[in-house]
Amino acid sequence: MQIQRTLQSVKIATLSFFVAASVGASGITGDPDHDDAIAGDLVRTDPSAAMIAHDAATANVVSGGPTAKVTKNLATAGRGIRNVADATTDVWAHNGYAYTGTFNSPCGGDPEAGVWVWDVHNKNNPSFVTVIQSPIGSRSNDVRVAGMNSGDVLVHSNEVCGPSGVGGFEIFNVDDPANPTHLATVTINESDLNTISPLFFAPGSLDDVGVHNLWLFTQGTKDYVAATSEGAFDNFRIYDITDPGSPVLVSGWGAEQLVPGLPAEIDDYSDLTLATDPGGTITLNALLDLFSGFGASQNKFLHDATISADGTMAYLANWDAGLVLLDISDPADPQVVSVAIDPVNGSLDGEVNSHSVWPSEDGTIVVEGEEDFSAWEGLIPPSNLTLDGTATPGDPTIPATAISTDDGDFFEANQTGLTGSTDGTSVVVDGGPTFAAVELATAAGSPTFADTGTISGNLVWVGRACGLTQGDVLENPLSPGDIAVVRRGACEFDEKSQTVAAAGAAAMVLANNQASTPWSGLRIWDYSDPTNPVLASTFDTECSASTAPGANCRADGTYSVHNVVVESKGNKTFAYVSWYWDGMLVLDVTDPYHPVERARFLDNSTNDGLANDFWGVYKETNSPWIYGSDRNGGLYVLKEFGAGSAKNGKK
Repeated sequence: MQIQRTLQSVKIATLSFFVAASVGASGITGDPDHDDAIAGDLVRTDPSAAMIAHDAATANVVSGGPTAKVTKNLATAGRGIRNVADATTDVWAHNGYAYTGTFNSPCGGDPEAGVWVWDVHNKNNPSFVTVIQSPIGSRSNDVRVAGMNSGDVLVHSNEVCGPSGVGGFEIFNVDDPANPTHLATVTINESDLNTISPLFFAPGSLDDVGVHNLWLFTQGTKDYVAATSEGAFDNFRIYDITDPGSPVLVSGWGAEQLVPGLPAEIDDYSDLTLATDPGGTITLNALLDLFSGFGASQNKFLHDATISADGTMAYLANWDAGLVLLDISDPADPQVVSVAIDPVNGSLDGEVNSHSVWPSEDGTIVVEGEEDFSAWEGLIPPSNLTLDGTATPGDPTIPATAISTDDGDFFEANQTGLTGSTDGTSVVVDGGPTFAAVELATAAGSPTFADTGTISGNLVWVGRACGLTQGDVLENPLSPGDIAVVRRGACEFDEKSQTVAAAGAAAMVLANNQASTPWSGLRIWDYSDPTNPVLASTFDTECSASTAPGANCRADGTYSVHNVVVESKGNKTFAYVSWYWDGMLVLDVTDPYHPVERARFLDNSTNDGLANDFWGVYKETNSPWIYGSDRNGGLYVLKEFGAGSAKNGKK
């Protein structure tokens, strides 16, 4: 009974921590005046959640700046057109066919949801073949195809995107890509490898855990698939698919195994039981460590993995745990070779966010991508802000909405003399700009814009409005019916609301005070000694390094790096990179200490008005052909040229 009581208390503490961690992911925990709504997955955040949130936050952001259009040595040969916003995910190619996945729109169950198969024997004229539909309620973010001992095998990931969705992955034979044969469905449950971790989570929360990325590899006569699972422990999982119709779990490894403190007789966390960890202390410490890290998005969950050509080394992009090299020459017993991490020199804003990775053929150069959606925060209204009615002397009496830092700067520079209106979702200046806004949630009994409707009046800047606790004096006087524009900081939102309401305001506009940070780029590592990797250099684009939009960087754009492929050609080594709105890039990384951009493709005239938004990249070995998956446009087949500018990919 004592063991059960102890575990229950640890479970409660752990769940409380996960709630706190989910709040921290909003990027506003730590501000002195926040009241944040608590929400989110208690196990781990969907790795695509940041992208979904960014899409939603920038949907109404309009940029007047020109679009960059750069074409150097890289041009379109052919298109597999799918001009649907935010629809296409990763890309892979094999034996004259290309395969692209589907994001949330549409979700599994729709005839167009799943893996799209394209015939690319004629690179200038790809043709649609079929859709391998994803299960109902699941999306296929990742797809991999390879020639295995059993034939041509396709695997695609399953992540939940709707009701009845399941997590895991599917296995198909694609010897005839026009008629794929389903071989197996794998669902991943946390209890497969961990007998103790389910004691720390709500029942069912660790069942059907999603898979975000996959990799196929062989060792002699044995075939394997490595899966990036989204459970708590053992995120890197290896399955034997020598008989692809009967996959067998071989092993699991996770960043929790980097946490010291395991008893000598315990090989890894999958061995923990009530007998070996009766108080749950070891497990709890590992869970807490997995939700630590750097910057705005702190966790140490695996995002992606690339396996060496001989199938013996696994390069793991392990988010804030860094870049982990595993020896998997014995797939049943992965062993850590090294961990590469440098948050100070490896990122412009102290993030790690190890997201994608690819080694050179000889393993001496490794290119790592950092994904970061905590950028340009000053352009996007904050979320999860509440008026909870806890400040004295009374509850808030007027509705409130929040705008971004840069928008607040506009009002601070134009403190009086403005007229306009707000309905909670926007703040409009008569004859001037319109600012996107998010209404603050309120406690029961507090008014909302649904109660009052649109409020019009003078827009008056008043500063912080922290008179009760900080002695602030309103910077400009308010008259009855005015809309008070308040700077965030120094006191609770309730105090600000009460202060301006007492002065006559009919509504409050809260200007968030988050500083904008840049996006993210590449880290290029020297792995000449794989046990001691050295950060050789970093590479950013103009837009990924910027803290604000500019002439070539649109306010509604996404400028994080995403995926990378590395190929060696003779004595040269090149990185092929999909960089969302920055397009498709080719870098010469032969000297990892001095990377050089060799080519870039970006042409926003091709997607029926939608911008290029490149997610995936695949490179045909020893050929000029590069495949890119555009979230808004489907499949691109690009041709790489030598010196000079390419004008027509068909020549």
